[in-house]
Amino acid sequence: MNDTSSAATSKLLVFPTAGFAPETSVEVGIRAFSLFYAKKDTVVNRLSEIVLYSFVTFRGQFGAVLENAAYTNKNRYFFLGRARFQQFPLLYYGIGPNTSSRNPALVNSSYVQIRQRILRQVKNNWYAGIEADFQNISRVSFEVENQPSVDLPPGADGSNTVGLGAALVYDDRKNVLNVRKGNFLETGILWYRPGFGSDFRYRSLILDARAYRPLGRSNRVLALQIAGTFMNGIIPFNNLGLIGGESLMRGYYLGRYRDQNVLAGQAELRWLPFGFSKRWGGTLFAGLGTVAPTVQTFRIDQVRWAAGGGIRFLFFQKKDVFLRADLGLTREGTGFYVSLGEAF
Repeated sequence: MNDTSSAATSKLLVFPTAGFAPETSVEVGIRAFSLFYAKKDTVVNRLSEIVLYSFVTFRGQFGAVLENAAYTNKNRYFFLGRARFQQFPLLYYGIGPNTSSRNPALVNSSYVQIRQRILRQVKNNWYAGIEADFQNISRVSFEVENQPSVDLPPGADGSNTVGLGAALVYDDRKNVLNVRKGNFLETGILWYRPGFGSDFRYRSLILDARAYRPLGRSNRVLALQIAGTFMNGIIPFNNLGLIGGESLMRGYYLGRYRDQNVLAGQAELRWLPFGFSKRWGGTLFAGLGTVAPTVQTFRIDQVRWAAGGGIRFLFFQKKDVFLRADLGLTREGTGFYVSLGEAF
């Protein structure tokens, strides 16, 4: 690891990293953090973070992710976004809340997404502005064992989607990778239209609300999240809302359930670190979630549960950043995850 930062104005960290997830197996890569304050003003300006992560997996998969949460001087503007490229197959179980876990299709593709918000401060920690989303999936193939054909969803031949819209964000968190106290709220609406260069016409509304509360001693934190995706129109399969993965409903494969509408919530109790240790901690978590073709068709008996726990190791002591290892349990099996930073 190369740490060229100071305690007051964190600058740059570059280090090798490794992880594990059901979708990729073991992955190794390089991660770089750029942490800075606009005008080097640590009193008025908020900490900005730019993270670049590139990886390869033991299955020959590869990709890169660039994330930014950057503030200008006096916090007037907030640039919040994510760009991702990946070249590897994922399992496709179909669309809807009652898809079978048996004999999923293997989807090979090249995938690019760039999503960016340009936000202006309107009051204290409230920001509003414009949002754009570009997604491209190409070289798509569906493979299903012991079946000569499979019903192909919209976007199975590849697609470009371009969405433009507006976003509203509230954020008073101090350390995004390990929040001990604070709140985050994002709501945004995007319209995807052929006039923008999109192959499909639809609308997407997202909601992400999070709260973090210290419990008693400073090392215990209760983290809560409610997330929703609400779409209408004709949506390519890769743009649909998802349940599963390392962040939401851990234990389910990423995209185990997908549809136009997703509603999920999760809670996590964190000891960071344990009372008897300076670097080791742990968590317990649980979540509920479901998908549906329309908001009116959400059903209680189609809600899925996930629960589990994990251990934490204080990887960067000065930055309060933990390495996590989580085991998620579901009615369909388990999922094991190793990554840097908390799930949400």
